Amino acid sequence: MAIWWAIRLIWNTIMDLLVFVATLLFLKDTKNPLKGESAGVDHEHAPKRIVHRNVSLDDIKLVKKAMNMTINDVVLGITQAGLSRYLNRSYGKIEQQNQNSSSLPKSMRIRATVLVGLRPTNGIQELADMMAKESKGRWGNCIGYVLIPFKIGLEKDPLDYVRKAKATIDRKKLSLEALCTYSIAQFVINIFGFKVGGAIAKRVLSRITMAFSNVVGPLEDISFYGHPIAFVAPTVYGHPQALTIHYQSYVNKMTIVLAVDPNVISDPHQLCADIQESLTIIKDAVLQKTLIINDVV
Repeated sequence: MAIWWAIRLIWNTIMDLLVFVATLLFLKDTKNPLKGESAGVDHEHAPKRIVHRNVSLDDIKLVKKAMNMTINDVVLGITQAGLSRYLNRSYGKIEQQNQNSSSLPKSMRIRATVLVGLRPTNGIQELADMMAKESKGRWGNCIGYVLIPFKIGLEKDPLDYVRKAKATIDRKKLSLEALCTYSIAQFVINIFGFKVGGAIAKRVLSRITMAFSNVVGPLEDISFYGHPIAFVAPTVYGHPQALTIHYQSYVNKMTIVLAVDPNVISDPHQLCADIQESLTIIKDAVLQKTLIINDVV
């Protein structure tokens, strides 16, 4: 088993690196309503519109427990479901104008860049400890890139979105893609400088549809100078992508945050609502399946 595990690890890493290099050279995501490709459009400096929705973290945990999965599996699953709903509606409008039947394209390549922390020590560290020579949590960024493929399509069983998400994440866990991309980035920066490193990063990111992250937040209520925090909604700006999706947990809430280029995605509230609705549909499917199993037993 150990030998087979090592073979799979090496194979997956090689394939992921080949895809990364291909993306750098020529491989682009399919042109779609989430990815702006108009000539002269600069998503890095374009104004971004930020919207958010708060959903129940307990609902996500319910799906997680019932399907024996992780929070990341469920989050990726509901995102795939929400994007599928949104894109199906978008393509339906486009094809309706052309008097064709509305449906998703049969084959779509939609990926997200995910930053993976590679620090051996998690959490907030003391500055003096981080600056020490033998410190495990060294000062500075220590992150690698992972390219996550999204399975876009309308599923008859809503739980299939989560099952496919789990398969994708399990496959990525058995790979050293993040460590290798971090090492490559460090090598390029040390040899050629930050400008070349930045140009390579921009080229790769601009060929990917979106950025995606899921961050664990405080487990208890916190306050800021005596003011209680209701929720946490982080986002970023300055990368060459028209869509960024953040999930941020806080106590019993999960906040979905979208940062979009309004020139590409004019209705971000609808996209956010589709993701929220997908969670409800998947949760209801889990409850229905549980009731059926209990009735049979």
